[in-house]
Amino acid sequence: MRRALPPRRGRRRARGALPGGIGGTPVRPVEPRDQAQGVRIVAVVAPYYPPKVGGVENYAARIARAVADAPGLRPVVITTRLSGRRTSVSVEDGVHIIRLGAWLRLSNTPLSPLWPLQLRYWLRRTGAQVVNAHAPVPGLADLAVAVSGSRPAVLTYHAGSMHKGEPGSGLADRLIDVYERRVLPRVFRRARVLVAVSPVSLAAAHPHAVEITPGVDIERFTPGEPASRRPRTVLYVGRMDRSSAWKGVDALLRAFAELADDVADARLLLVGGGDAVPDHLRLAAELGIADRVEATGELTGEALPDVMRTAAVAVLPSRTEAESFGMVLVEAMACGTPVVGSAVGGIPHVVLDGETGLLVPPGDPGALAAACRKLLAEGELADRLGAAGRRQAERRFAWNGLMERYVDLFRAL
Repeated sequence: MRRALPPRRGRRRARGALPGGIGGTPVRPVEPRDQAQGVRIVAVVAPYYPPKVGGVENYAARIARAVADAPGLRPVVITTRLSGRRTSVSVEDGVHIIRLGAWLRLSNTPLSPLWPLQLRYWLRRTGAQVVNAHAPVPGLADLAVAVSGSRPAVLTYHAGSMHKGEPGSGLADRLIDVYERRVLPRVFRRARVLVAVSPVSLAAAHPHAVEITPGVDIERFTPGEPASRRPRTVLYVGRMDRSSAWKGVDALLRAFAELADDVADARLLLVGGGDAVPDHLRLAAELGIADRVEATGELTGEALPDVMRTAAVAVLPSRTEAESFGMVLVEAMACGTPVVGSAVGGIPHVVLDGETGLLVPPGDPGALAAACRKLLAEGELADRLGAAGRRQAERRFAWNGLMERYVDLFRAL
């Protein structure tokens, strides 16, 4: 729970507390008693953090929670605000969260000229001894590594190449190319340890990189009834921004238009937010499937696993290597839901074609429609893939084991 501060005027700050900007709970810096007891402060630095919904956000939050639960370690999270330029500080689920203001946003990337100074200040005042920065968007993570000083920096890189490869993205792709060829290698060299979230992460090829994938809460994402008995719902979960057209939602809509001709009771559920949602609904109307397509917006809490465990098929139709993992596929697999993914980026490392799901060529609506049709028509195949996906989620992607590796890594540093 966030605890709001009273107005700054006339308020005395507790000795040793830090200013909280526009509100929040002051962050307690490292104290001599902590040092005597061997308490180590880990600063988790990520451009986004809950309540914003997404894979990077969830991954960073899991690390912070694991550090908070580990004896001798204490986390501090440094992230950005969704709006506004002033810094805010709060305590959420027992973790101190420092949210820096952003002066502008380029695509999905928040930026501020004050961050180098602010990062130095907060790392020093919180007593951070290890920095765990999360990318791929340029900016905050790069600066955190650059200003880490003598603190060992662990950089977790979440993507393959961020080239969009979409019409009209020429300038953006040229800037991304300069960043990935000129800037990113220097950041990689500066980091003490690189963590790649999948074999296609740009960090994976470096000799001092380790692989720690995202995970799933297998006690929260649990199976429902067998897929063959569920309503014929095709599910997409993910962001739907115009700058993330590589997610391929337009291809999914065209595939569903083909599928809808053959499966009269099928419907498509789009879960997530973004400025492209109205565009997708207009395309659905043009394709004549508007009455069978529903956009729910973002779902949190138990609403998300509920839709996953009641869908007949979950689809991730991404088109580029920017999809370095495919977290929503793992969550669907944990729910016993058969999955269809594009054979691109990190998805083939998550989904074994014909064993734990089906893979199709990226950007191919016909192949995507055929795979979904197959799972809706062949109940035994759908049930088999769903059960195998659950076993895979338990064996490879349970959060607890993955986070133990991070805690061990921080202790070693």
